[in-house]
Amino acid sequence: MYLVTGGSRGIGKSTVLDLVKLGKLVVFTYNHNLEKAKEVLNEAEQLKGTAIAIKVDFSEEDEIMALFNELDKYKQPLIGVVNNVGIVKKQSSILDISLDRLKDIYNINVFANFLCIREACRRMSTSLGGAGGSIVNVSSRASVLGSPNEYVDYASTKGAIDTMTIGTAKEFAEQGIRINAVRPGLIKTDMHADSGEPERVKRLEQTIPLKRGGSVREVSEAICWLLSEKSAYVTGTFIDVSGGR
Repeated sequence: MYLVTGGSRGIGKSTVLDLVKLGKLVVFTYNHNLEKAKEVLNEAEQLKGTAIAIKVDFSEEDEIMALFNELDKYKQPLIGVVNNVGIVKKQSSILDISLDRLKDIYNINVFANFLCIREACRRMSTSLGGAGGSIVNVSSRASVLGSPNEYVDYASTKGAIDTMTIGTAKEFAEQGIRINAVRPGLIKTDMHADSGEPERVKRLEQTIPLKRGGSVREVSEAICWLLSEKSAYVTGTFIDVSGGR
C-alpha cells in the first residue's frame, strides 16, 4: 500500500495516477476540495486501478494520527509514502512576513511532514515488524535558491525537509527504509496561482537552462522511480527536477 499526501492536484495527483497504473493500492489525502479528489478517484477507476481518498487537515496532529490509524485497518502493509503536502503564501519580501504566516507555513510544510515521516517509519521499520519500503519527500529547488523577494519562508521550510531527508535516511537505512527527496524547480502547477502569480513559470522560463517549465508528470516519474526497487541502492539522495536551474 502507498500513501500520497496532498494527492488531489498537481504533483500529488500525477503521482497517485502513475502508481495506480503500476497496479498499486494508493491512499491519497485531500483537504478542502472534494471535487478534485473525486476527479482523481474517477481517473483511477478509468485506469482500472484502486485509489482511496481520505480528508485530512494536516494542521491538526489528531487528524494525522487518525490517517495512519485508518491505514492500519487495511490488509496490505504500508511500503511507500510520498510526503507531498505543502502550502505557499503570497509573494512577499521578508520585511512583510508575519509570525502568523510563519506559523501557518511551518505547521504544514515542516511539522506535518515530520509527523508523517515518524508515523510511516513506526509502521515500515523492519525492527518494529514492518516490511520496509521507501519514503519520498517533496522538497523544492527553492531550498537551494532561497526564493528572495518572493517566499523565503517557503524556501526555508523546504530546507528543513532536506535536512530531515538526510537525517532520517541515515537513521532508518538499517531498518529497511530508504528515504529520498525530489526537488522540483519551475513546474507548471496551481501553486504559482496560490502565491499570487499564475504566470510565474512563463516569466522565468529564460532563466532555466532547458528554457521551459517542467510538467507534473516529469516530477512524478522521478518519485515513482525512487519508490521502486529500481532505486534499491539509493537513499539520502535528492533528484533535482529543475531543467538545470
